[in-house]
Amino acid sequence: MPYDRTLPYNNLPDLPPPLELETKSIMKLTIKARAALAELRVVGNQIPNQGMLIRSIGLQEAKASSEIENIVTTTDALYRALSGSEEEVDAPTKEVLRYQDGLWIGVKAIRDRPLLTTNLFSEITSTLKQRQMDIRKVPGTKLEKKNTGEVMYTPPEGEAVIREKLANLERFIHDDSELDPVVKMALIHYQFEAIHPFSDGNGRCGRIINILYLLSSGLLDMPVLYLSKYLIDNRAEYYSLLRAVTEENNWLGWLEYMLKAVEKTARDTTSKILAIKSLMHEIQEAVKEKLPKIYSWELVEVLFWQPYCKTRFLEEKGIAKRQTAAAYLRALEEIGLLQSIKIGRENYFINRQLLDLLRN
Repeated sequence: MPYDRTLPYNNLPDLPPPLELETKSIMKLTIKARAALAELRVVGNQIPNQGMLIRSIGLQEAKASSEIENIVTTTDALYRALSGSEEEVDAPTKEVLRYQDGLWIGVKAIRDRPLLTTNLFSEITSTLKQRQMDIRKVPGTKLEKKNTGEVMYTPPEGEAVIREKLANLERFIHDDSELDPVVKMALIHYQFEAIHPFSDGNGRCGRIINILYLLSSGLLDMPVLYLSKYLIDNRAEYYSLLRAVTEENNWLGWLEYMLKAVEKTARDTTSKILAIKSLMHEIQEAVKEKLPKIYSWELVEVLFWQPYCKTRFLEEKGIAKRQTAAAYLRALEEIGLLQSIKIGRENYFINRQLLDLLRN
């Protein structure tokens, strides 16, 4: 029976696909992607405060991944919310912050037990949606064009069928295949999206799985690959190639796209990390020169924990008590390193240079 996008794709083939995947052209792209990931690992490990890096890059990945699903907020709104601002947090910002929570649930899970399972996927998606997300049981799910209502894809239907597809996906993830992990990641991503196991949140969960798989494979040490920006910048091609796998069995086109995405993203993320590291050094030297009496490395680190800083952050790090901490931040503003803004009853001090780096 020929493929019909309006009917449930219950005969979605298992992984791996029965064709030669690691062709000469694919292997060339794989080598480039692996080299870019290796460079990212080295550069990432040079940042003294790993938590700062994960927080900064990870939040941008959360923002971009959510934007693919038309959940749009701003970098400023995210960091204001993280800083404990008194202003009300809007719904899109809350959704993006939940993406980061879902990512961290996955990271902690695979560090304790390096397995990517249906139960973990459900836990991540439940975190994203803030309600229990179980495997779809009710028929009728269709992916449609928003402007026309045209059916673009109908995923498998029936809980037993979906669980069978997920069981195959789990086996493929954990088998001893000789396929390169970056190639496997691309196959896993397509298959999860094609199974579409939950009623909502599949896209964001699938993008979290990409990062978790690279972590579990040892190609990343930290969840800092900012892959969703590439998918946004090339969104039409992304969806077109997903459909081409389904409708034309065009796995090689899909692999080329994802391998290029990994290479470009890894190199861009490396550049961003190096820029953050350079900015840290500049601010460190400026504080040493202009405010030697208040200088400490811990103070500089706090300014990079997130762009919106307040006196409580300095207190919590044991750098200074409240009045002294406020004086430190005012002094940093006077020499042009911070910019103050009042939100509600509280003063915030923005590391504008860092904020600009993270926005771009």
